[in-house]
Amino acid sequence: MSRMVFCRKYQKELEGMVFPPFPGPKGQKLFDTVSKQAWQDWLKEQTMIINENHLNVMDPQAQTFLAEQRDKYLDNDEYQRAKGWVPEKK
Repeated sequence: MSRMVFCRKYQKELEGMVFPPFPGPKGQKLFDTVSKQAWQDWLKEQTMIINENHLNVMDPQAQTFLAEQRDKYLDNDEYQRAKGWVPEKK
C-alpha cells in the first residue's frame, strides 16, 4: 500500500514520495507534506527555470533562488516562472 500525505500543493490526500528528496530537516518536511505528483511537477518546472534562466546549479545564489521558488511553487504562491512562460489554454 502506498504512503499517503496531505499535499500542501494540491490540498488533498495523495500518494507520498517513496523517500525524502534530500537529507536533513527540509527534506523530511517535504517528504511529510508534498505528494509524489507535486514533487514530479516541481522537478519539471525547476528544469524549465534552470534552462531558461541559464542557471548554474553549483552556484550558491542559484541554489538559494531555486529553493525560494520551490517553496513558493509548493505553497501556491507567485514564483518566478521560466522566461516566455504562457499559461495553458483550457
